[in-house]
Amino acid sequence: MTPAAGCRFLLQPSRRLRLKGRAHGGVGSEGLLKTGVNISRQECDSPTAELKMREWWIHVGLICIPLVAVYLHIPPPQLSPALQKWHSAGEVFHFRGRKIFYRDSYGALGSSDVVILLHGFPTSSYDWNKIWEPLTQRFHRVIALDFLGFGFSDKPRPHRYSIFEQASVVEALVAHLGLSNQRVNLVSHDYGDTVALELLYRSDQNRTGHLTFNSLCLSNGGIFPETHYPRLLQMLLKDSSFLAPLLTRLTNYIIFQKGIGEVFGPYTQPTDAEFWDMWTGLRYNDGNLVLDSILQYINQRLKHRERWVGALTSTFVPLHMIYGPLDPVNPHPQFIRLYQQLVQRSTVTILDEHISHYPQLEDPTGFLNAYFNFIHSF
Repeated sequence: MTPAAGCRFLLQPSRRLRLKGRAHGGVGSEGLLKTGVNISRQECDSPTAELKMREWWIHVGLICIPLVAVYLHIPPPQLSPALQKWHSAGEVFHFRGRKIFYRDSYGALGSSDVVILLHGFPTSSYDWNKIWEPLTQRFHRVIALDFLGFGFSDKPRPHRYSIFEQASVVEALVAHLGLSNQRVNLVSHDYGDTVALELLYRSDQNRTGHLTFNSLCLSNGGIFPETHYPRLLQMLLKDSSFLAPLLTRLTNYIIFQKGIGEVFGPYTQPTDAEFWDMWTGLRYNDGNLVLDSILQYINQRLKHRERWVGALTSTFVPLHMIYGPLDPVNPHPQFIRLYQQLVQRSTVTILDEHISHYPQLEDPTGFLNAYFNFIHSF
């Protein structure tokens, strides 16, 4: 019984006295009634009632705490057959003691061309699954990795994730695969765009271990802080240090699905299975618990804007941008106008108006056509 119910019970005898007094016409009964009502109300307002209320909330807490504890330790979902196939086709190499997942497919005979794919936040190399096979028909080798903290790679915590470290991961992978002296084509998306710009900077500065670029194709990345609009949860996680541990643990599939769905077009939404595969990749190795650390890349973009945008505007590497114009994170026309104004050596493909932040998933055919036209243009 709750304290409120207890108070209602205490008042019942007074009401019965009132009825009895009226039936006999007795003034004394009415006086007793008033006394009973006053006593009951005093009891409801007494420290005893407050104590009962406090005890009730303690009981609620004792029931809820185990439920919350169970919820926060729900094991990650099982891999779907499609995601399991992707995982089984990959390998790992070690970077500074951490396991990095990658895929390396040999494709077109008679070609020596290599393409490396860099995924975005908060997903993984599986973002490229819809264009993987067509790329293997054009390139000799098609390579993609899961950055540290993403997908099937290790997700250490605590750890200071940075764009610089991710660029070093890519360089280490290229060396591991024996491609240090090979000219490579990079295709990047979102978070991967910024990693690509750091790699471009190192290449143009002739840094030790740098990649040798043949071309760079960017897509829907927040390369300009002034035209980049992160989602609310991203802002909370990157700036609220005391809230971040709670928010990362409370992030669930429903919240994730809503957030990811907002950056897809209304006619190009992922299927339920595709949403679930994205969520599974995030939850693998407790990836939800490192989101706040990884999201420091937004602050890094602002801090190192001159370095990365400068590399983009000064390079002589062939450049292309594939852009989904319905992107709320890098909105049209502000983003693409600034890009065309600052990066005048780059060519640009603007996809159909209903394509949003994930063009390689929303319009794989349009993405491939744009990319192949670019590759064949130089």
